[in-house]
Amino acid sequence: MKLGMIGLGKMGANMAQRLLLGGHQVTGFDPNADARKALEQHGAASAGSLQALVDALPAPRVLWLMVPSGKITDDTVNALLPLLAKGDTVIDGGNSNYQDTLRRAALYAEHSLGYVDCGTSGGVWGLKEGYSMMVGGDAETVEPLRPIFETLAPGKDQGWGHVGPVGSGHFTKMVHNGIEYGLMQAYAEGFSILKHKQEFKLDLHQIGEIWRYGSVVRSWLLDLTTDALAKNPDMDGVAPYVVDSGEGRWTVAAALELDVPAPIITAALIERLRSRDSDSFADKLLSSMRNEFGGHAIKKE
Repeated sequence: MKLGMIGLGKMGANMAQRLLLGGHQVTGFDPNADARKALEQHGAASAGSLQALVDALPAPRVLWLMVPSGKITDDTVNALLPLLAKGDTVIDGGNSNYQDTLRRAALYAEHSLGYVDCGTSGGVWGLKEGYSMMVGGDAETVEPLRPIFETLAPGKDQGWGHVGPVGSGHFTKMVHNGIEYGLMQAYAEGFSILKHKQEFKLDLHQIGEIWRYGSVVRSWLLDLTTDALAKNPDMDGVAPYVVDSGEGRWTVAAALELDVPAPIITAALIERLRSRDSDSFADKLLSSMRNEFGGHAIKKE
C-alpha cells in the first residue's frame, strides 16, 4: 500500500520506517526539511508541501496525520480539505481530543472523505516493539486500511483493533492515558517510600528488578522505571516538575460528565499540576492558618 505521512517528528518518523520495513510505500511531508531528508535516508520519498504530497499519492489516497493535538491538527485538516477528492481518507494517529475528532470527521463526511481516528501508544519503542492502536471509524473505511495497522502493530492480530465508530479510538486512548497517570503515580510514590526508609539503605534498582519477575505489579512500565533507576538512582539533575499532554484532564472531565468516580486518576492529575507550583500560595496560606488558630511556627523562606 502507498500512503502519505504528515508529521515526521520522532514518532511519525519511526512509524514511517516500520511501514517501509513492512513493504509499504511511504511519502512523507514535514515543514522541517531536515526531517524530510532523514526519512529519505530510510528509502521513503518526501514532498515539500501538502499539495505535492497529495499529488504524489494514487487515488483513493490515504494520509496518516501524526502531529500534536489542537490547533496544528485543525490547521492541517483544514488545509488538506480542498486538496483531497471523494474517497480519500485521513487517519489521525495523534492523541486528539475525541470531541475534536467528531467535529473534524463530520466536516470530512460532508465532502465524502473518510476520517479515521487512531489512538496510538508505543512512544519511542514503537519502531522495534510495534504500536498499540485503538481505531475508530466506519467499518467500510477502516477495513481497507487493515494492512497498515497490521504492519504497525506488535503482531498481525495483536495490539490493535477497530474499537467502534469515529471518535471511539481517541476516546479509548484518552482513558488509556488516564490509567497510565495512575500507574505512574503509584510506582513513583511506592519507590519514594522505599527511598525515605534510609536506615535500610534499600537499593531501588535491585527492588525493581525483583518485582519485574513473578510479582503481581510487574509491567513494561516497571521495566522502564527500573531502567531509569539503574541510570540515575538518585534522580540527580531531574527537576520535580511533571508535564501533562492533556489526556489525563480529558479523562477526568469525561468521568465527571458520565458521573463515574475516578479518584485515583484525578489525584494523579492533581499531583502533576502540584509539581509545577514551586511557589505555592496555597501552602503558604495553610501555614498561616495553623499559626492563626494554634500558634504553630511558620517556616520562613
